[in-house]
Amino acid sequence: MDNAIELTGLRKVYRGQNGGEEKVALEGLDLGIPAGSIFGLLGPNGAGKSTTINIMAGLVNKTAGKVRIWGFDQDENPRMSRASIGVVPQELNIDPFFTPRAALEVQAGLYGVPARDRRTDAILDKVGLLDKAEAYARTLSGGMRRRLLVAKALVHAPQVLVLDEPTAGVDIELRQMLWDYVRELNEAGTTIILTTHYLEEAEAMCDRIGIISQGNLVACDETSALLSRLDAKSLVVTPEGDVTALPPLPQGVEGTLRDDGALVLTYRKSAHSAMQLLDHLRGEGLAIRDMATEEPHLEDVFREITKAA
Repeated sequence: MDNAIELTGLRKVYRGQNGGEEKVALEGLDLGIPAGSIFGLLGPNGAGKSTTINIMAGLVNKTAGKVRIWGFDQDENPRMSRASIGVVPQELNIDPFFTPRAALEVQAGLYGVPARDRRTDAILDKVGLLDKAEAYARTLSGGMRRRLLVAKALVHAPQVLVLDEPTAGVDIELRQMLWDYVRELNEAGTTIILTTHYLEEAEAMCDRIGIISQGNLVACDETSALLSRLDAKSLVVTPEGDVTALPPLPQGVEGTLRDDGALVLTYRKSAHSAMQLLDHLRGEGLAIRDMATEEPHLEDVFREITKAA
């Protein structure tokens, strides 16, 4: 199939308590997530990301719209729709008196996975918890509990895996282990949906990115296409010797002098080229020892798009 997830006209309105004002969390969201992709679902706090995920997982009732997960309509076939998706929540909501092995066995039972088909130890091994299989969850560190949540989401072998802020508050080693495993799952055919506030992670991991702002989808494109939306580029020049002031610059080019003595020139790619700027600096008598260019990052694109929205 083309899309693992299809959301059409998805709308969610939370009723106000005691007759209070209603809150519109989603405003008729239309979104298709390609099967086999690693898709980044980004947005500011309160934009509607968690609401979208919870509706897909069947934890929140939508107000209007259609949800199809792996081809199954959520209204017509809720059982298969929910069986096709696994969610790793942001909150560390685990039973402290269950061992990791017991937690996975219970989760598999809830999804109706026959005992002969369960992969409990294999999953624990993959997330680095096999040696803690019989330890109570309350004795696990925060990073280990995060791994346990990933393991629980995988017991029924879902075609779609949602990671909601999976690396929030975890160390570098766990983060790298998690991303290696996510790539392995994706290469095996699992569609990954990632929400994160670490935009450098989304830029490095995701094939395609959707940005939600105030309940609306304001951008959705391949990561490379989103990055190319910004016309800005920077040229970092290291001069020979000390420079105490910026030389005159062409119109439309902004310059700053860093503490380490480097000159940073910001310009529009459609109006200037790096070679033109280097020739200009040489013409102003500046001897250049080294240079580098910097492309916009996803963080820059994210700020521009959400600000415009």
